[in-house]
Amino acid sequence: MPEFTVTLDTAAAGFYRRVAGAAGLSIEQVLSDALFKLAGELALEALAKKQEK
Repeated sequence: MPEFTVTLDTAAAGFYRRVAGAAGLSIEQVLSDALFKLAGELALEALAKKQEK
């Protein structure tokens, strides 16, 4: 699977680090899940806008 490097500001990194710790997951898994969910939401939003036209 491809790997990517993402730069986060200090506040965002701290947030995702706390979420990962609370969930018992790696920060990489939490970031991956968050980005995957965002991609799905953006895709659904784009499809909805396309249907409105």
